[in-house]
Amino acid sequence: MRKIFPLLAFMMVLFTSCGYASENTVNYYATTNNVAEEQPMLTAEPKTACCHTTGFNRAFFDLLDFNDMQEFEFAHRGIVAVPESLEIYDDEGNLVWSISAFDFVVDADVPDSANPSLWRHTQLNQIHGLFEVTEGIYQVRGFDMTNLTLIAGDTGWIIFDPLTSIETAREALRFANDTLGERPVTGIVISHSHADHFGGIRGIISEEEVDARNIPIIVPEGFERYAVSENVYAGTAMARRANYMYGANILPGEQGRLAIGLGLGIPGGTRSFIAPNDWITTTGEVRIVDGVEMVFQMTPGTEAPVEMNTWFPAQRALWMAENCTGTLHNLYTLRGAQIRDGNAWAYYIMETISLYGSEAEVLFQSHNWPRWGNNHIIEYMTNTAAIYKFINDQVLMYINQGYTSSEIAHMIRLPEPLERLWYIRGYYGTLQHNARAVYQRFMGWYDGNPVNLHPLPPSEFATSLVEYLGDIDRVMELARRDFERGYFQWVAQITNILVFADPTNTEARFLCADALEQLALQAESGVWRAAYLTGAMELRMGVTRTGVTTGGAGDIVRAMTPSMVFDYLGIRINSNAAQDLNFRANVNLIGGGQYLLTIRSGVLLYQQNAYVEDADVTLTLPVGAVWMLLAPEGLDSDYIQIDGNREAFATLYQFMAQFDPWFNIIEP
Repeated sequence: MRKIFPLLAFMMVLFTSCGYASENTVNYYATTNNVAEEQPMLTAEPKTACCHTTGFNRAFFDLLDFNDMQEFEFAHRGIVAVPESLEIYDDEGNLVWSISAFDFVVDADVPDSANPSLWRHTQLNQIHGLFEVTEGIYQVRGFDMTNLTLIAGDTGWIIFDPLTSIETAREALRFANDTLGERPVTGIVISHSHADHFGGIRGIISEEEVDARNIPIIVPEGFERYAVSENVYAGTAMARRANYMYGANILPGEQGRLAIGLGLGIPGGTRSFIAPNDWITTTGEVRIVDGVEMVFQMTPGTEAPVEMNTWFPAQRALWMAENCTGTLHNLYTLRGAQIRDGNAWAYYIMETISLYGSEAEVLFQSHNWPRWGNNHIIEYMTNTAAIYKFINDQVLMYINQGYTSSEIAHMIRLPEPLERLWYIRGYYGTLQHNARAVYQRFMGWYDGNPVNLHPLPPSEFATSLVEYLGDIDRVMELARRDFERGYFQWVAQITNILVFADPTNTEARFLCADALEQLALQAESGVWRAAYLTGAMELRMGVTRTGVTTGGAGDIVRAMTPSMVFDYLGIRINSNAAQDLNFRANVNLIGGGQYLLTIRSGVLLYQQNAYVEDADVTLTLPVGAVWMLLAPEGLDSDYIQIDGNREAFATLYQFMAQFDPWFNIIEP
């Protein structure tokens, strides 16, 4: 019998890099009364908003026009049906998505514990159901962070961006079919390479149906490379940081998690992947699917490395993918990613206006809600482009005046007319961390001060600083004083230094947590709020190692190209430990060519279309089984023929680093 091994650890990395823990994970803020008995050394009560936070939040009523209801009108327009309740479960009965968890915002006054702007944005994102965008175009919103978009063809549905997980996509399509009438899926368009836009594809269609009915899966060129690899190489770290960014362990609530900009949160459930079969390579390419004409515009290097907008001439409808949303987006995402190009982002939006702007009567997108009316659409796109161009250009202006990243992030402010626009407020990306992204893109991590060329690591710096400070009791006394004054950022910084010098300093941990909590309750950005609250939670009770299933990750594993597999093998090797390891291996991939792997001082190098007679070992296997080389069990598979020194290759796995997906962040 042929042996297929599970690659469980690797698949967990892949799963957690594409999606995050479900809504039913353990939450400190919901279980405070029980925590003290379980972990008496690491508990403290969460705090309500103090007077400084209340005053900070109330100031937003003067800054912004809360009587402007245009966004609410757009978010409600075209509503066809609303489910009686919306809780989605996986096949094992685990809750993977709940919009009812956010019912507390409906028609509710803003509490002191929430930034009024973010509260309003949460109310907007809570508006959910099936909506008609224009004749023949529908969206299911609120069943996932992403919208399921359905285009009515002659005989079936063309689906745009089939959501994050199988369970949410399946339920969204079912709801649409139950309401509008059953129609088969006749085409799929995936706008870009992020997992919340393709992870639910097997909830929409099966691979067998794609093959049997020749269903096109249309993507921008390069989609597979980035869809599979973008979060794999640093996948463990990205997943851990995403736990902070999206507040996976923080339940929704007046003092808990609110909207995260693009929606209400990341669903749990099963991620999936089906290989595309149609690639768009240039702007202006046309596809007619099931009688629907679609014209594509390539927008590489904007919100994703590969992305595309779509124009529907017959409907005069413009799909903006994730290049325009109801929030300021990220030039740098807090979970970690390559820096995005604000200048290119602005350029492509303006190109869209040139190509289709004069005709567009409706604009819709993969998150949040559509826009109607040509004048509004042009203004919306122009202002959105202006924001990204402003951030790019203004940071460069400051850079050339000698300012550093941190200085610029505190100096930069939007022009007042742009600052007052509801649809590009910093609910997801923020002006501050996007400004730092531009600095990093052009200047890197180094600020030019030679003192910072090789700074001490955090714990060593903290220990040395504490030694210089001397009287820790006096530091804590001053920190408590400054907390009462409302200097929460400084208090968080100085007490976190004490934590890094001595993680057992409970008083410092709790005061740092209190300061982070007040910063969270002030935050207009949903992801900043989530990060602050997660940091506070972990300081109080330690890391909550929520369970993560691996269902569906095998799709991603099997989609890795040989180069991706060999790259990831190299990343996993602890080369210092393996510095005496040297050998060469031929890898003959049936249907995929030849590769020569050279292990030199524990470093894995590879060459394509190369073969040497005197290699230490030769492996022959189908190209579709190359992913089996990611774990030692793969060498035992009947798919792989090994000639030569098997132990040479097997030794490689002895030096594989183990990645803990729950490493510490807020403490050493």
